[in-house]
Amino acid sequence: MSYATVMVSLALDQPNEARLEGACQIAERFDAGIVGIAAAQFSPPLYFTSGEQAQNLIDQSQAALQARLSELETQFLGAIKKRARSVEWRSAIDFPARYILSHARCADIIVSGGHSDAFSDPFVRASPKDLVMQAGRPLLVVPDTVSWLDLRSILVAWKDSTEARRAIVDALPLLRKAQDVTIAEIVETGDSRPAAVSRVRDVVAWLSRHGVAARELVPEKNGDRDAAAQLDRIAADVGAGVVVAGAFGHSRFRELILGGMTQHLITQNARCVLLSH
Repeated sequence: MSYATVMVSLALDQPNEARLEGACQIAERFDAGIVGIAAAQFSPPLYFTSGEQAQNLIDQSQAALQARLSELETQFLGAIKKRARSVEWRSAIDFPARYILSHARCADIIVSGGHSDAFSDPFVRASPKDLVMQAGRPLLVVPDTVSWLDLRSILVAWKDSTEARRAIVDALPLLRKAQDVTIAEIVETGDSRPAAVSRVRDVVAWLSRHGVAARELVPEKNGDRDAAAQLDRIAADVGAGVVVAGAFGHSRFRELILGGMTQHLITQNARCVLLSH
């Protein structure tokens, strides 16, 4: 398994340099093609107007959006240059998440920027939480503060779940490139540490059969109250440039309401995160 096509989602109202660099480095490492994608939708004003005035407002706004999309295309092509096997740009006047999700089929991995705790405008930005639960592809979140894709050390945040199993399979190409791989499980209340160690050892053994040498790490301290902080400490201790994890929602009916750990991973700005659902 490898990555043959990388899709990078560009935002109209956020910096795009970090995510573009991350996508370029994946393309270089795997001799892959890159698809750049962006979309935006006209946001109606809070006040009411009608007739010719309303149509003029719509026309002006759509022209401004189209101009901004053209700027992003220029930025995308300038960043890629000759760093990918093939280059393609896709854009539209549409809701960003909807448009990107409708094109996710063409890529092996999607690269996005991080998510702010502040209000995210769905008319101009597809946040990672909108993408990870529905894309059917792994999502690599590249915070704006990260300047390169550091694969020297990768931390797999293990939980014995469907999502984590998918994530580690999706991450295999990256894991094979890493110098150091750590599989860590934080023991939850009601579980035992020996059981967690047994699960992690199974994962380490499975990875070895796929050509990845990994080590196990199961902290003694229970992580229910501060699992996110504990994972951050582990990531810092092992020098992880990337964290691999399953993405979890609170409810099958409202999967966009993310679990606490998933929400933390897409809002932190210290390292890249690969998420699968």
